[in-house]
Amino acid sequence: MTEKSSKTKSFVLRIDTKTMDAIEKWAADEFRSINGQILYILDQALKKRGRKPR
Repeated sequence: MTEKSSKTKSFVLRIDTKTMDAIEKWAADEFRSINGQILYILDQALKKRGRKPR
């Protein structure tokens, strides 16, 4: 097992088409993958709420 895979978890995410389309466009605009964009959104939300683990 690689170092990266031991630090990440995979799961299935069900998301409606319009939201997915918006995330895809946003990711493309910021030169990120869709996965990278979703991680970015989650990271920013956790920081904003003071819940980001250290």
